[in-house]
Amino acid sequence: VRSFLLGDTQLDIDRKFYGDDILVERAIVDLLGDQGLMLVGEPGTAKSMLSELLAAAISGRSNLTVQGSAGTTEDHIRYGWNYALLIADGPSERALIPSPVFEGMRSGRIVRIEEITRCPPEIQDTLISILSEKVIAIPELGEDRATFAAPGFNVIATANLRDRGVHEMSSALKRRFNFETVMPIMDPRLERELISSQLEQRLARAEVKADMSEEVLDLLVTTFQDLRSGKTRDGAPVPRPDAVMSTAEAVNVAHAAAMDAIYFGVGQIAGSHVARQLTGVVLKDNAEDVRKLGAYVDHVVKERSRKSKAWKEMLAAFKAQKSIS
Repeated sequence: VRSFLLGDTQLDIDRKFYGDDILVERAIVDLLGDQGLMLVGEPGTAKSMLSELLAAAISGRSNLTVQGSAGTTEDHIRYGWNYALLIADGPSERALIPSPVFEGMRSGRIVRIEEITRCPPEIQDTLISILSEKVIAIPELGEDRATFAAPGFNVIATANLRDRGVHEMSSALKRRFNFETVMPIMDPRLERELISSQLEQRLARAEVKADMSEEVLDLLVTTFQDLRSGKTRDGAPVPRPDAVMSTAEAVNVAHAAAMDAIYFGVGQIAGSHVARQLTGVVLKDNAEDVRKLGAYVDHVVKERSRKSKAWKEMLAAFKAQKSIS
């Protein structure tokens, strides 16, 4: 499982998850026990990707998934009924519609529950007995009818830290999970590698080509790392926007900048393309972030533009935008 996620040169397996290798090892160990695994973190930190990769590596499939929302019902966790068959034949195995959790228990596979804090509390509580007793009773089919979890069954759930107030989990449910926090990628080298790889894949799917130099890639990663951490790589403090400056957003900016360069340029991604796409990412959560981004441009970007062509292009593009200048 570790080799599948983190890569193995001897087995010729590419790395699929970029981040904390120790976190991956802890997650694997957590799933070896009886408790479920809860992945929490800021939006865009690849929690869903990690849960999907873990499920695929352990169970051979990752599509036994419940997407948490206000519309999630008990049928999504336990089972439902084909009402035409139910009316015609009464309760039967044929009329029963298994949920992803039910199917995972029956087949001994990993089940994923995305955005669990978006589920109503009464639906979350349905999981408590399932995780504790590893059984789903089916009283409609008889007093003693139940499905017991086969070996290999477990649950991986995800939750965004910013959504903690949507539907807070009960203490009883929390005790059924081992919690692991997925942090943003802090290693610039890993983040560059991931952005470059993801951009290459997206452009290949679109059947287009664009060139991003190492200088522009470094500019993109450095900007995201600065704004995410609230300080430059030299340790100087910078205003930190409320927007989530995740690696996922950095990939989106790189992709949008590439499209800008292809269709409104000559296919060479410049600092100006990054600046134009970055603005929307930073300013989408809080109007006050305009001032914070402006301060970053006036002090950090302006200083770096004296030594770098890419940063100079970025400064000019920012100054040309009325929302920033």
